Amino acid sequence: MDNQAFEMHGESIQSSSKGKEWPKKEERKGSWSLMKIFLVCLLACVITTAIGVLVLSLVYVNNTAFMKETDVKDDGASSPNPDERSVDIKFQFLNQLGKSKVHNYPGGEIQWARFRKDVNEYQSDEEMEFGKSINNRRSQMTFGTLRIKSKGLRAPHWHFNANEHGYLLQGTAWIGVIGADDSVVTTYNVTAGQVIFFPRNTVHWIKNVGSEDCVFLLFFTTHEELQTLDVDDAFFSTPEDIAARALKPQGGVNFIRTFKKQPEDQAINLPPNLDELVQNATYVQSPDNLVWQYFYNLKGSAKFPFPGGIFQWARYRINGTGLNETEKIFSESLNKHENTLTLATLRIFSNGLGQPHFHFNANEMGYVISGCGQVGVILSGVTANFNIGIGDVIFFPVGTQHYIKSVCDEDLFLILAYSTGNQLETLRMNDYFHGTADHILAQLFFKEQAEFKKFPKAAKK
Repeated sequence: MDNQAFEMHGESIQSSSKGKEWPKKEERKGSWSLMKIFLVCLLACVITTAIGVLVLSLVYVNNTAFMKETDVKDDGASSPNPDERSVDIKFQFLNQLGKSKVHNYPGGEIQWARFRKDVNEYQSDEEMEFGKSINNRRSQMTFGTLRIKSKGLRAPHWHFNANEHGYLLQGTAWIGVIGADDSVVTTYNVTAGQVIFFPRNTVHWIKNVGSEDCVFLLFFTTHEELQTLDVDDAFFSTPEDIAARALKPQGGVNFIRTFKKQPEDQAINLPPNLDELVQNATYVQSPDNLVWQYFYNLKGSAKFPFPGGIFQWARYRINGTGLNETEKIFSESLNKHENTLTLATLRIFSNGLGQPHFHFNANEMGYVISGCGQVGVILSGVTANFNIGIGDVIFFPVGTQHYIKSVCDEDLFLILAYSTGNQLETLRMNDYFHGTADHILAQLFFKEQAEFKKFPKAAKK
């Protein structure tokens, strides 16, 4: 053969054979030893592979369990399981707003009870529990407090994804609203106890025209992150030549270039040299037929007493029942816009009770203005009872039975919002209890039918 290596190997075997003749049995034994080595190596490879597969399987199983524990969803949101499990269930219905982050601006501050996609934006696990609850239950509500210093301005802005309803708790303000027709600009003054309303995508501003801080309690009709654009941000984001062509100022684009964006966010604005900038400010009041589309005098409206307290309502009423002419304008304005809210103040006298009830067509959110109380919430498989005080935000999902009791010497006073622009539909415990046949109750509660006559029935209205 041409392969010299093979030939040399053959020659060496032959020369060795001449010196000594090897037994054929030992040749077979040597071959068998090589086979053993091969089999041992093969077995080692199989065992190593099996161990590797087992380790990967364990890693996969543990990782899957972790994903389930951290509540990973299709939308990509997740929350750490260890902390989540330790959060009291009451925080699905309670936000202690006083503990939340204060967002400071030159002219004031804002605090929020809201949902955030980025869990790192929550200040605590309790705050996150509330944010997840209002989002998962599609509450159609976000709450915030807005404080504006004297002469401060909540910059003109609009919201892409929400109507805004507000209650002025303190101060005096001048409001401006610009609707779809640029010729319609509505301005009006508000004082404490009155309600404001800004439909989605209407440009609006709030100017503090009093000597004390203005404090607004605001409800927005979204359970997602609120999307807002301020007029100054829109201006500075527009190319200079485009802005010049749109606004047509004297001096053209050169004048546009004289505007300088401030280093601080001007969402609530208060320039230190305001008196130099503004020499003549007027606060015009538009006609009532315009104003009452966006305004309601809640403190001056009819009072609706019940055994434990008093309600006052800013709401829609079919055919304007019980409303005066200006109130009817507000009622129709609420009803013609999508996803509006019903607002109310609720005063519960000391030791008074807002009895257990639920709403057919609305979630409910409220803010404690004064006093202290106890709240109970019953869902399917979930019950929570907890105390509330000034600055707390509460939330009752649609259909959940709930009560509110005053437990202080002073009255408990709240502002409430309901996620409907139609008439609120409510059923109280005494109504559904008395409406159920007594023989049905006897069977359900294992009590004699006659026993249920001990419950007095309310007089028919």
